[in-house]
Parts: sequence; C-alpha cells; structure tokens
Amino acid sequence: MSGQETSLGGLRCLVIGGGASGLSAALSLQAAAGGASQAGCRIELELLESSGRLGGAIETVRQGDYLVERGPDMFITDKPAAVQLCRMLGLEGEIIQTDPGFGGSLVLRNGRPVRVPKGFGLLGTPRIGAVLGSSIFSWPGKLRMAMEPLVRRRAGAGAEAEDESVASFVRRRLGHEALDRLVQPLVGGIYTGDPERLSLAATLPRFVEMEREFGSLWRGLRASASVGHESTGGARYGLFASLRGGLGQLVVAAERRLESTCRIRLNTVVQSIERTSPVGEFVVGLVGGESIRADALILAVPASVASRLCVALSSDLSERLGRIETASSVVVCSGHRLEAIDHPLDAYGLVVPRVESRRVLAVSFASRKFPGRVPDGRVLLRTFVGGELQPELVELGDDELSELVVEELKSLLGVGGVPDFVEVVRHRRMMPQYTPGHLDRVEEIERRVSEIPGLALAGSFLRGVGLPDCLASGSAAAASVLEATEVTGP
Repeated sequence: MSGQETSLGGLRCLVIGGGASGLSAALSLQAAAGGASQAGCRIELELLESSGRLGGAIETVRQGDYLVERGPDMFITDKPAAVQLCRMLGLEGEIIQTDPGFGGSLVLRNGRPVRVPKGFGLLGTPRIGAVLGSSIFSWPGKLRMAMEPLVRRRAGAGAEAEDESVASFVRRRLGHEALDRLVQPLVGGIYTGDPERLSLAATLPRFVEMEREFGSLWRGLRASASVGHESTGGARYGLFASLRGGLGQLVVAAERRLESTCRIRLNTVVQSIERTSPVGEFVVGLVGGESIRADALILAVPASVASRLCVALSSDLSERLGRIETASSVVVCSGHRLEAIDHPLDAYGLVVPRVESRRVLAVSFASRKFPGRVPDGRVLLRTFVGGELQPELVELGDDELSELVVEELKSLLGVGGVPDFVEVVRHRRMMPQYTPGHLDRVEEIERRVSEIPGLALAGSFLRGVGLPDCLASGSAAAASVLEATEVTGP
C-alpha cells in the first residue's frame, strides 16, 4: 500500500459509512469504549463518510418557513431502536406522534381518491364489514376476499417452505383485485418495488406465520385484535413518530455525541480494503493514496459498495453482496396554499395503484402527519416518483419532474395556483429489493462475514429498510466486532 499511512491506537475500530446504520454502530462502539477503558482496554474510533454530511438518506432542511424532510420523515415505535437512541441522545422529549386529527390513507380508484377501509393494514383487516362497504373493490372482488378463510394453507407451508412473492401470496389468499387495487400500492410504496418480485418472508413475515398458525389471515387478524393487538394487521398510524425539528435532529445529536471521542472524516472515499493476514489488520485504502489500519471494521454502506470493497477479502462474499438488487426513486417536495387545493386532504396521504396508469407512486400529506411544520394556511406535500415499476421517470430532469408532479397533483387532488416552492430529491439505487430468497441470501452473506474476524456489515440491505431496522443493524454490527475482538461494553 503506497502513500501516507495512519494507524489508530489501542483497539482500532473503523466505521465506513455515516448514514443511520453507521452512526448507530459508531455510537454503540463509543458506549462500549467507556466500559472497556475502565477495564484497561482503549478503543480508538474513526468514522469515514464519502459525502459532505452525515445522515445518509436522513436530511431535514428549511425552505423559508417550511420544515422539509428530504428522506424518511418518521419511524415506527413498536420496533424499539429509534426510541432507544432518542432516549440515549437526550431527545426523548422531542418525540412527537402523528396528528390524530388526520388519520388513515386514501387510494386512487378510477381517478378519484377513496378512503382505505378502517383498520386495513398491508394485507387485511379484522373488520370484514369495512371492506364490504368500501367502494375500492367490486362485489366479485369483495366476495373473493370474504372467502379467504376457506382458502387452504399453501402446500408445504411449514418452516422450511420455499419463499413466496407478496403478489403470489395475496392472489392466492385474497384474489387479484385485492392485490391490484390496494396491496400493490401499499406494499409497493414502502419498498418502491414490485410485489411480484418482493419476498413475503423478508418483507411481511408476520403474515407467513399467520397462515401457518391460523390457516387464514382473517382468523389471525381477529385473534390479534381480540387480545388487544389489532395493530398487527391495521395501518398502525398511532405507532408512527418523528422529532419536533425533524429527523435531522437525530443526526445532529449523534454527531455531537460522537465528536468527543470519534474522529469523523467527511468527503473521504474508500477505494480498497485488504488484510495483512487472515487474522491480521485491515488496511483501508483511500482515494488520494492514504491508508488506515484497523483491527475491527464495520461496513455501513449500500450492498453494491460493500461488494466492491470486499473483493480482496472474499470474492465469494463480494459476489453474494452484488446479487442484492436496488431501486431508485425521487421525492418531489412542494409547498402550497391550502385554499388553492380542492381536496380536503383529510388523511395522511394517497397511494396510487399501478392499474391507474399514473406517473406518481404516492403523495404524502406531510404537514397533516406532523403539525407545526408549515406557515399558517399552507400545506407540505411529498410526491414519490419512479421506483422499480417506473424507473425511466427517475432519469427525467428536475424541471420535467417538477412539471410532471404539479400536473399530477392538480389532476389527483385539485391542487391549483403556483407552489411556494418545488424541490426534487433523488435517491439513486438506495432502496434494496428483497426478492424471493432474500433471507437465505442474507444468511449466506452473514456466514461468509463470520469467516473474516473483525468484519461486520450493517444497513438496510440486510433485514429491514425502516429507520429502527437500520439502527438495530448498526448496533448488532458493533456487538459483533467487539465480540470477535473479545471486548465488551459497559
């Protein structure tokens, strides 16, 4: 390795990637360093980020008097990692819930927004009456859904059953209309993906278990509701939260906490990773010639980047990481006068089925979900474009995308007038696609990683795309490298 070489002192831990997973890993290592120092072991920590800021997809900005989330805008609280991190960083008092004055979602039906049946989650509801009274489905479609308890379990639906796509599962249990009219836009909106190519076991495992245990989604959802867990199948809006000043608060607080004991380097691009011996030091080469030596290494980067960096460590690991597919999307944020909008926006957002042949995936009524983020008499909308089903739209220019969204908002919701602002935010190849067999692929990846002591992976491409999943992934990666190097935290 040529060029300048630096070495961390003590137990040298290096985190590559400053998104949510990388920040979580670094914070976990920092916490462990406190306990380790008391035991006479010093942990030296460094974090490298290729861009000019930390946070990855999380970015909160001001557009005049609007508070705008360019990436994710909330997290779910029944997975504890995000709440725990807020508590650790002193942000627990900043957590806010969704505004109860605006609840539920809308779905487009023949060009008109229609309310999603009360309690309908991603694949069903314990309230069959709400479905029967909905104008989303035809009567043949409703009858097919009502017959779901009569559908037999999938042959071989045991623990070792072959993975199934979300679309296959829904057609089998609920019929094609349920898939086309509601499940596809709801599930596709989360993963910006195609349910025909999304793994049921990786994306919605509770429904696999529900069929296995109860033989029916309706029976399983009713059983959950009867013991006070109706949120298992419902939309669970009451479980979503954010921070008063946006999720960017989390990044700022994490950076401040890390600065005291962690060297943070922005605009630092890693070019290669090698190892001096099978159990020796990692040698991380940077663009520009510098190299860094480390005893423990966490890669909190997209799978494609991890694949490239792991070539010299394990060609098999690199190849398996390269198999994980990703999708791109665009978020178009816009501010509007409320009086210029025909629709009352009496929900948290609108999802758009593919069968409607529109050019947007969904519209989030962002300022309806969390109050206090827009000037009086204004509303903030976040419109999603592209994804796995319309990748060509991601390649349009900013002006074209802005014009497209303004036209679609007018047609869908009667949004008129001139927007206060329109901002196009691109997320290229950032959303992993959990295709059937994903969990098996992840297990193989983790097996290969375990053969390289001191190495760990973290990120949304493993076992969950939500913020709590990413944070938990970072914490687990930190625990893994500390265990491999026989260091324990407090």
